[in-house]
Amino acid sequence: MREVEALADRKKIDAPERDIYEVENYLKTLKYIESVVEKKQTISKRIILQIHKYVTNKTLRADVSGHYRPGPVYIAKNYRDGRREIVYTAPEAKEVAWLMNALIAWMQNNETEGIDPVIAAGIVHQEIAAIHPFVDGNGRTARALATLVLYQRGYDFRRLSAIEDYYNTDRSAYYTAINIGKNYKGRRIDFTPWLEYFVKGFKEEIDQVKHTVMNLAVKKIDTDINSQVFLDKDQIAILDFMETVGRITVTDVIDVVRCPRRTAQFHLQKLTKLKMILKIGKGRATYYILK
Repeated sequence: MREVEALADRKKIDAPERDIYEVENYLKTLKYIESVVEKKQTISKRIILQIHKYVTNKTLRADVSGHYRPGPVYIAKNYRDGRREIVYTAPEAKEVAWLMNALIAWMQNNETEGIDPVIAAGIVHQEIAAIHPFVDGNGRTARALATLVLYQRGYDFRRLSAIEDYYNTDRSAYYTAINIGKNYKGRRIDFTPWLEYFVKGFKEEIDQVKHTVMNLAVKKIDTDINSQVFLDKDQIAILDFMETVGRITVTDVIDVVRCPRRTAQFHLQKLTKLKMILKIGKGRATYYILK
């Protein structure tokens, strides 16, 4: 992360040249995605080709960077004994343009059809993997395009998280889920394995964003002092419970975070003092609600 931050600040680091290019390319791609959204541009062939050009700059030949592939591509599995098995053959090069045009048309229309943004982004990711429109950089382009779809439709977590973090926790699980050799049969895609994985990962990233925001929230403690308040995991769990149920009691806290009564009372007192929750009633009838 320190090296990535240095590159973002345009400082030099000691790392393989290709790795440096890929990080710089991704940072430029995110800035481009931001400009597309700010200008309220509709996703088009030009935008997709520009994304590919950004993610493959200096890592792919100029004649194929930012252009659909001119020939066939295959995905192969290499075995330890030296065998090599072709597990997926992408559509012919002459079919790429119309397949991409169909995907672009679907992207432009799916919002009016009421398709959830997260599902739409997952479908776009899988479709790019299946069409494999480029010589190389298909995965990076698919992930960037999914980010663009989400950002356009209200999910802007770019400065707080990236779903790639979830992919990187278990790369084999990512490749198993998006296994187009298994999921893509006779021009038909079984999206279920991939979408289950994609939605689960997206939810985990949302939960992490929520955790980050709540831990970094700035609250006014009194009229004289502004302090940064850090909530521990038990206090976040209490607020999560209240968001779902609407109210909480001391007994509920004991059950939710599995703590002694005295600790439960301490958590509720702290959250009350921070003016995040409100105490209602007295004695055994006491309960708390979100303020």
